[in-house]
Formats: sequence, structure tokens, C-alpha cells
Amino acid sequence: MAFQPIVDARDRSIFGYEALVRSAMGGGAGEVIARVTPDQLYRFDQTCRVKAIETAARLGLQQRLSINFFPNAVYEPAACIRLTLAAAQAFGFPTNMLVFETAESERVRSHDHLTKIFRDYRSRGFMTAIDDFGAGYAGLSLLADFQPDLLKLDMALVRNVHVDANRVAIIRGIVQMSEALGSTVLAEGVEQVEEYLQLRELGVPLFQGYLFGKPRLEVLEGVSEELWNRLDAR
Repeated sequence: MAFQPIVDARDRSIFGYEALVRSAMGGGAGEVIARVTPDQLYRFDQTCRVKAIETAARLGLQQRLSINFFPNAVYEPAACIRLTLAAAQAFGFPTNMLVFETAESERVRSHDHLTKIFRDYRSRGFMTAIDDFGAGYAGLSLLADFQPDLLKLDMALVRNVHVDANRVAIIRGIVQMSEALGSTVLAEGVEQVEEYLQLRELGVPLFQGYLFGKPRLEVLEGVSEELWNRLDAR
């Protein structure tokens, strides 16, 4: 597992880390997931959860831990969460610091199934997130049924937002909608200072991307003052 920081620009703290699976040779998540067959999906999903919690605990992670999950691997939320809860207890990781996110771009059996999972997780004190928002199959209909804690803007919306009036208008609308629904917007894939500044102007509070840190096999105490000074200077 590698860990990428999620930064809260409001107080310049580390909001949390997303756990990202890596191959034994350091290959990315896409490379690993592409080798997972449908009959292996449940075991893969469960193994990644446990490994993320185990590694985060070993590294002394004090912030939130965001874990991706596959809705189609969860046949029954209450049953499938048992191993996760056991791992958190075994490694001493607080369950209220866990965030479960799934990509809007993943085809799920039904919105009802995904909503059932999210509601079960929220009842257990977990935070919830929809990843790649704006690039998938679910769209606004999912938000009508369930309002997650976090909406993670798809990086295709974020890229070069500072020079694209259409992207500015779309993200402004998402931020306003999220505020009304009680969700918080997180921009991922942020690589340029100009992207960050435009998104902050639009009211986005949380950020993830190479500008703030690449996925690493360790966790950081915080973002460097040098970077914040660069951002302030602009």
C-alpha cells in the first residue's frame, strides 16, 4: 500500500491519506486491479482493506484513512464489514477515522445496493465518499438517494480549470450543491498551483494530488511551509 495525503486548505492540515494498492514491483492500482478476476474480487477487496489498516497502523497514521471498496464485492454490508472491524481492533486503528470511497465510474448492480452499503457504513461511524464524481454512471441520481461526506471531483474536471470557463462553471455548481446537501468537495489530481488557486476561489476546501504529495510508502507530518509560501505568493 502507498499513501497519498489529502490536504485541508482551510487550516493547512493533513485531513487524511488515501490508501492505494501497489504491485510487488511498485506498479499502480490500475495494473493490479486489471489482473483481478471476477471470482477473486471479494477476496481482493477484503485483503486490501486489511492491508491498508495494518500498514497505516504500523506507520503510526494519526489522520483519516481513506479506503477504496468495490460495491459489487459486497454481497451483504453487515457480513462483509466483519473482517474490516476485526482488523481495526487487532491493529488498534480507530474505526471513526476510516473513510470508505467508491468510484462513481464503477458499474454497480444497482443504486439501491450501493445506497444500502453507504447507509450501513455511516451507521457504524465511518465516513463515506464518492470518487471520480462527474465522470461516471451514477451522476446526480445517486446523490438524490444518499449524500456522502465527501464528493471527490474527477481529475478530468480539475485539469486546467484555471483556463477553462466551462469547468469553472461546473465546479462552482457542484460546490454550491454540495453545501446544500451537507457534503464536502475534495479536488483530486491537482498538479498545478494555478489549478489550486482557482479551486480555492471556487470554495473547494480539500485537495489531493502531486502538488501536495505523491503516493508514498510512508506518511508525512504535514505539507512543507515552502509550498504554502509559494501558494501565498501567488
